[in-house]
Amino acid sequence: MLRQVASKVSLRSRSRKLELFLETFHPGADTSVVDVGVTDSGFGAGGAASDNFFEAAYPWPDRITAVGVTGLERFAAAFPAVRTVQADGRSLPFADGEFDLAFSNAVVEHVGGRDAQQAFVHEVCRVAQRVFVTTPNRWFPIEVHTLWPLVHWLPKRASHRLAPALEHIELLSPAELRSLFPYPVRIVNTGVTLIAIGGDA
Repeated sequence: MLRQVASKVSLRSRSRKLELFLETFHPGADTSVVDVGVTDSGFGAGGAASDNFFEAAYPWPDRITAVGVTGLERFAAAFPAVRTVQADGRSLPFADGEFDLAFSNAVVEHVGGRDAQQAFVHEVCRVAQRVFVTTPNRWFPIEVHTLWPLVHWLPKRASHRLAPALEHIELLSPAELRSLFPYPVRIVNTGVTLIAIGGDA
């Protein structure tokens, strides 16, 4: 029951992110977008009801290049108009500024420690002229992956013992997220989520 409520809240949150993305960048049918960090599934599949919401709702899916670290066979079947690329987000196989926009939702906290996170963010910034990167807010009292209250505020050894999934998650504060970027970004703090928006105006 709690997971179902969380999925509904997550989907509502992600819908607001898409609205902010569209309102901020005003993309059109000619705008190229790279989505870094998709999962190999459709939309609304399994327990992760909001996975790949961007591809499901974006008006011009044929302008999206989706990047996933694993194979994307199920994703490609669900979104045939979207170009798929298997790659590590810390080393993207694209030219500098190849895309007009980059979108990455709740991925950076999964790529490793601060050095890995910075490498990921710098690659996203390198391949796109403007970026939209989101991550859960470390200072929100509910840890969104485990749905445990306050566990992520404990010392790492204690939090990992209570919630082993957190061993592979590096949550970020607003200042920490901002520090990963090679240029100034605007941080939108919704409470549960941080959104970094930056690049050429």
